[in-house]
Amino acid sequence: MSRGATLGNMIAILTVSLLMAFKASGADGPKPVPDPSVGDGGVPAFYVWDKMVPSTPGKLLRQEPLASNLMLANSSKGIRVLYTSTNGIDNKTPISVSGAIYFPKGTAPAGGWPIIAWAHGTTGIADVCAQSWAQRSQRDIDYLNAWLEQGYAIVATDYQGLGTPGPHPWHVTKAEGWSVLDNVRAALKAFPELANSVVIVGQSQGAHAALSATLLAKEYAPDIKLRGTVATGVSIYSPFAPPTKAPQVAVPQHTGGGLNGVTPLLNLYTLMVLDPAFNASEYVSDAAKPVFDLARTACLTDLEQEADRNHVTAENVLKKSPDEAAARAASYERYPTPRFAQPVFIGSGLADVTAFAEGQYNFVMAACYAGSTVEAHYYPSKDHGGTVNASLVDSVPFVKKLFAGQSIAGNCSSVKPPRAGS
Repeated sequence: MSRGATLGNMIAILTVSLLMAFKASGADGPKPVPDPSVGDGGVPAFYVWDKMVPSTPGKLLRQEPLASNLMLANSSKGIRVLYTSTNGIDNKTPISVSGAIYFPKGTAPAGGWPIIAWAHGTTGIADVCAQSWAQRSQRDIDYLNAWLEQGYAIVATDYQGLGTPGPHPWHVTKAEGWSVLDNVRAALKAFPELANSVVIVGQSQGAHAALSATLLAKEYAPDIKLRGTVATGVSIYSPFAPPTKAPQVAVPQHTGGGLNGVTPLLNLYTLMVLDPAFNASEYVSDAAKPVFDLARTACLTDLEQEADRNHVTAENVLKKSPDEAAARAASYERYPTPRFAQPVFIGSGLADVTAFAEGQYNFVMAACYAGSTVEAHYYPSKDHGGTVNASLVDSVPFVKKLFAGQSIAGNCSSVKPPRAGS
């Protein structure tokens, strides 16, 4: 090795050390105190750290085995974890976050199990919706079992404020991304059978979290050896869309009930987190008020059913649009410039009416324009949920290449707008 290379390595190591020391500096965080008005409660004492929160992010606070009904068929063991992170709203306060870790069956390979850092889709804003506590959907169970079958461990965050005390900042970039990264850090420190070789995978809200974590990793968690990212159902409309000069197409407006009638209410909770003076009651329609109130104690399936009973749709969920508050919140929710240091896989369903394929195409183009390596795929007839497992036929080979250190060519030059690509 040349003297220049040696010096370069020393500088890189010193930089990482200084960054980690900076992140670990400062006072411990306050003792978490549940607040039912923001969705806290209904979960065991495990989720409430009873001391001041240590200032070092990515530190395991405690662990316990998952109950049998929360286990995955292809895992040898499942662990519920509580770990430290950083508040993604004020960017400094140490907080506790919960999550789960699943280990594959068999003997760990030399160097340990590679890690899939899983970021789940929207479940709600109440603590009882934390995926280390609530039953995962069959879709997600099938999906995670597929990754375990490949011999990868699953490290799955619940996100800031989901399970643990404090509000859940739904679709807030740093709150989601740092929760993902610190779960990986805590897992690596606590379980030597895991390898520091990581692919971040997410769907819907989790796609926003996965892509955000990837873009934040270099500065916030340079100690993680990130190989790449897989995202399906990417949330990409205002305010999430990053500024770009890349070619863009028009994105349809959300219509109808189901998830499209519920998510504006979840967004109001985020606006309340970002601005305590924001009065959500001024915006919630009379029909949607029972759904809005229920969100503090119930999860997405129940919210959608309540919305259906009250005939709540995207068209009538709000009395007026919270445009001014949304504009103030945009900087918290927008993706950083999508210049990815590692390859990214984007899977889009052409029947997705929640995260329209047109918006996902726009994100792909923005990332390509910024110089990223992107592999994009369309899935005809697949909706928001159906794309998740349908994409495995392409994402499994993509991830195998990443963990094997093989190059990814990407397909930026051949990606067409979705209707042309169908």
